[in-house]
Amino acid sequence: MSIFSKIKYKKFREYVDIIDWTSYTSDILIWPFPRFKAEIKNGAQLTVSKTQVAVLVSDGQFADVYHPGTYKLTTENMPILATLKRWKYGFDSPFKVDVYFVNTKQFWNIDWATDSSIVMHDSEFENTSMQATGIYCFQVKSNPIKFIRNVGGTEKNFTTESATIKLQSFAISKFTDYLAISKISILDLVSNLNEFSSELTIALKNDFSDYGLNLMKFSVKEIILPENVRKVIDKRIEKNNLKKRSTYTQKTFTDSLVGGSNNLTDAGSHPRNAMGIGIGLTRAKRMAQEMTDYQDDQRTAVQSDKTIDANVKEVPRISQQALYYIAISGVQQGPFRKIHLQQMVVNGQLTPDTLVWTMGMAGWERAKSIPSISELFSKAPPPL
Repeated sequence: MSIFSKIKYKKFREYVDIIDWTSYTSDILIWPFPRFKAEIKNGAQLTVSKTQVAVLVSDGQFADVYHPGTYKLTTENMPILATLKRWKYGFDSPFKVDVYFVNTKQFWNIDWATDSSIVMHDSEFENTSMQATGIYCFQVKSNPIKFIRNVGGTEKNFTTESATIKLQSFAISKFTDYLAISKISILDLVSNLNEFSSELTIALKNDFSDYGLNLMKFSVKEIILPENVRKVIDKRIEKNNLKKRSTYTQKTFTDSLVGGSNNLTDAGSHPRNAMGIGIGLTRAKRMAQEMTDYQDDQRTAVQSDKTIDANVKEVPRISQQALYYIAISGVQQGPFRKIHLQQMVVNGQLTPDTLVWTMGMAGWERAKSIPSISELFSKAPPPL
């Protein structure tokens, strides 16, 4: 290698003038720019692509954050770093700083599962062991410092797999806590997984936010129960489905009779109406047979249910719980269930003077004047 080539190589190795993340892969969440031991040239060009954010880190201290765009790294564009380094205005020497790129695209359908059994307290089945599986969807916030500090760290090529490993225990812990707080029965949980998942997502948003993440969805896909409990639950769900079928059959039966009676009025003068009578009566006959079949099924189900468990207790449905709307900064938000309001009290989002409305109220009232809400403030811990 010639002397000129050695000088050129040394200069290239020691100074970096272009910083970007072009080898972009969708499963990498944090990518440290490979500066090695080279210094960054004052005025170097930083390019941040769409769904990326770049963060400067100096000696373990977080500095400036850059969103999609092209930047010239000078003291004017690095105010936080310039303060940390105590650079004077017009500083133009090369400098050492680490650059971390963060992937801010939305990550969907990340699997989660309990790694051991969870004991669920139920008034009917007492202490029951269960396991759960599901998915969650998240996105790193536009300011990723919390995420890098609490989850990602500064390891090389932090991937979605790495994030899943670190978030797994956290997510399961929060899921278990919410199960205990909600006091939902096993029957309601298994029968209303979609509704429960929607409420769980709302409840966990603040917890994920503390880790620098926007939580879009946290779903429970399957609840795994002991075989004896599963048999009782399946039989109970079948019974509820039969009730729904009965309601539909009775309504259709009534409609058929009404339709047939309306056609009786002018049956003699309108042959089509006479045909309508026949169709209506045939339909009514079929509905009557279905109702008879349903009643037989119902008696069989009840008898079987008694054989499995003689002390059946009906548990209130989630949908029967009251829904509340609140006003924050003059903007209506909600609806929320009471359990969510309890969490908002703890977080300081709901105060005694917050305006609240629910069905049956003439107008908006302060939370402290509504008995069902005012009791939540006595359960919240005092401010630190």
